Amino acid sequence: MAITSANQLELLQTAEAVAREKMIDPGLVVEAMEESLARAAKSRYGSEMDIRVAIDRKTGRADFTRVRTVVEEEELENYQSEMTTEQAKQYFRAPKANQNAVWLRESRPVEDFTGSPQIGDEFIEEVPPVEMGRIAAQSAKQVILQKVREAERDRQFEEFKDRAGTIINGVVKREEYGNVIVDVGRGEGILRRNEKIGRESYRNGDRIRCYIKDVRRETRGPQIFLSRTAPEFMAELFKMEVPEIYDGIIEIKAVARDPGSRAKIAVISYDGSIDPVGACVGMRGSRVQAVVNELQGEKIDIIPWNEDVPTFLVNALQPAEVSKVVLDEEAERIEVVVPDEQLSLAIGRRGQNVRLASQLTALDIDIMTEEEESARRQKEFEERTKLFVETLDLDEFFAQLLVSEGFSNLEEVAYVELDELLVIDGVDEDTAAELQTRARENLEAQAQKALDNARELGAEDSLVNFDGLTPQMIEVLAQDGVKTLEDFATCADWELAGGWTTVDGERHKDDGLLEPFEMSLEEAQHLVMTARVLLGWVDPTELETDEEGDDAPDEEMADAQA
Repeated sequence: MAITSANQLELLQTAEAVAREKMIDPGLVVEAMEESLARAAKSRYGSEMDIRVAIDRKTGRADFTRVRTVVEEEELENYQSEMTTEQAKQYFRAPKANQNAVWLRESRPVEDFTGSPQIGDEFIEEVPPVEMGRIAAQSAKQVILQKVREAERDRQFEEFKDRAGTIINGVVKREEYGNVIVDVGRGEGILRRNEKIGRESYRNGDRIRCYIKDVRRETRGPQIFLSRTAPEFMAELFKMEVPEIYDGIIEIKAVARDPGSRAKIAVISYDGSIDPVGACVGMRGSRVQAVVNELQGEKIDIIPWNEDVPTFLVNALQPAEVSKVVLDEEAERIEVVVPDEQLSLAIGRRGQNVRLASQLTALDIDIMTEEEESARRQKEFEERTKLFVETLDLDEFFAQLLVSEGFSNLEEVAYVELDELLVIDGVDEDTAAELQTRARENLEAQAQKALDNARELGAEDSLVNFDGLTPQMIEVLAQDGVKTLEDFATCADWELAGGWTTVDGERHKDDGLLEPFEMSLEEAQHLVMTARVLLGWVDPTELETDEEGDDAPDEEMADAQA
């Protein structure tokens, strides 16, 4: 097949037809044709030649040209597509006589030929159109089809990438190894087995509603991943059913799901006249029932959001009643005390209720009964009483008085203001002074014993004399092999103060060496950085700059460690 005037317009007609069918830009099809014709021409004239084809977008005329580029003599590799400046001089004046050749400099035609050719100049001359045999025509067809497929994939990706995070309706095409292939219009989505609710199954032709979880560009084309178990799917369904959510009057703050079984959703209203829970439930439950039906009967608890974490948690544990809440913000844990008869209701079947409440509040929840909490408090009371009896040489009654007044350790007795001891019945100034003297002497004896043990373990003066560490801390560090200031400076803050690691969505506690001494991450970081400055590892001026930009850079490491 030759590219002649008889079939020039057919090129454009074919490009238009393919573009309409695949819904892509006709220019992309024409570019694919130009590349395929160029490949065919190279098979005729030689693969080392730089043959280019340009198809006129109006007439369909295909121009075949050969391009040779001027390069440095030492860089000359391909004699068919490159030439040196000396070789180029014989062609430099050729365009005046040869109307089928042209010189380009920086993509613009050269008009003044009085100078010499320069590096980068291109000599372009026309070559005769090729006769395309059967093999060349088949190769050209494959190039065009490949380019069209790539353009179609790019169009699909551009169309669906911005729809990630939304709900889409589709039709089930087939099921492969438990995964459902869904026709979503101009593409196919995949609903994986673990993204289906429970044991739901579909037949070919069934209509299905899914959440677009992710859209990825891959070599085999854009991959559209769908989900029906994602918490965001429920949030989007409520947005469709509740106009106040769509308008922004009500906001969904958090969602936790056990797909197909139960879910909790926290909502807040920015209009005092609108009840967020009532608006989501709807008249006679019509709005929430529509969502429940879509989610295969999944029970939904709608909970009012509250900025106060303990109050929000009490709401999240409904329908169980809560007697007491103790929040540990640093550890992101919370203790909940419930009446004995409410324990099973608070935990739920297989721990479902407390697990969903934990996901909703992003806190680890410990649930105990009032009886268990009372037993724990009694145990703590007895342990503190025993401590004061043994260390301060007190009778049990007097030790219990100290514990009842809130004293829990020797440090509090030794260094508290004297007036706080005088409020205890039967304690005068002499008695209070004696208590503090005994406490301080005991603490000094403990410190000296810990320091002696640390030195026996090999702790060096550089660590012992480091300001900020107590003898008990130094003893614990030495037991773990941290015996010098250099050893201490290599520690991370979370290794000293402890932290939390998130693995597969679950938080796990990492114990720190100095955590029993109630050392915080900020304190540990300050001590480590001070040690590094003393050793000359860190410039103090750089440290001040870092502190201004980031108060606690190592805290992210504590949550990121695996």
